[in-house]
Amino acid sequence: MKMIRTMAAMAVAATVLSACGGGGTSDAGKTLGLVDAQIHFINANPGSSTTNTPYDFLVNGAAPSGQTNVAYKGVTNFTNIGTGSTNVGYANTGTTTALASGNFPNVAKGHDYTVIALPNVTAPDIGLIDDPFDKGLLSNSARLRGFNASQNAGNLDFYLVQAGVTDVTTLTPNMAGIQYKNAIPASGQDSIYVSGGQYSLIVTASGSKTPIFQSAAFSLSNNADWLISSVPIGGTLSQLLPGQIHLLISQNGNTTTPSQELTNTLTGQ
Repeated sequence: MKMIRTMAAMAVAATVLSACGGGGTSDAGKTLGLVDAQIHFINANPGSSTTNTPYDFLVNGAAPSGQTNVAYKGVTNFTNIGTGSTNVGYANTGTTTALASGNFPNVAKGHDYTVIALPNVTAPDIGLIDDPFDKGLLSNSARLRGFNASQNAGNLDFYLVQAGVTDVTTLTPNMAGIQYKNAIPASGQDSIYVSGGQYSLIVTASGSKTPIFQSAAFSLSNNADWLISSVPIGGTLSQLLPGQIHLLISQNGNTTTPSQELTNTLTGQ
């Protein structure tokens, strides 16, 4: 019976891929749980004002190929991992002594996993995201998730607005009340879906309508898969003000440009 269900799913995938002209192979395989789980790493820890220490990403105690010497605001491409309980962490480059670590208790096929090196006033920290990738087989929508890697910023609201919009007074945030070290949608939940187009991102302190970050216009493509992270600017974390953040985009999937940083158009930021 299990074999019949698997064969049926594979037949559906083949039909979808044929209809798409060969595009979307990864998306269909993820949705149906037919491909290996994948994982990648983001270094959102600026260190101090003088030292932006690169890190090696560790999976079960060792650094996979392509997951080493990751600088501040660096994002690695995905690498395949096995299923089941998986320990993750990061260490100073060239070492295997984890500065911070965590665990994904039940890694599953078709899921994407993100590990984030986080700043903390007292010690390095870590953020973990399990993305179940439950995208519809025929959907070409873009996927979005927000993450707050800025301990100095408090809770944040993210607004995805049409390019040219600067006033969010009457708008509802797409991702509201994002706490430090947390994502919205939360880890274990599917991303939100939007149509491709020309957009800007506006960030406010949670509940406020006053922007602390207002990005320049950018293009969001259909089928894009973005994790949007607030990241504290370089410097001593305890001395940063709430508005002193970057917005870093991690583009899921293997690409020559796995990340981009958005420009803040607000004067003085």
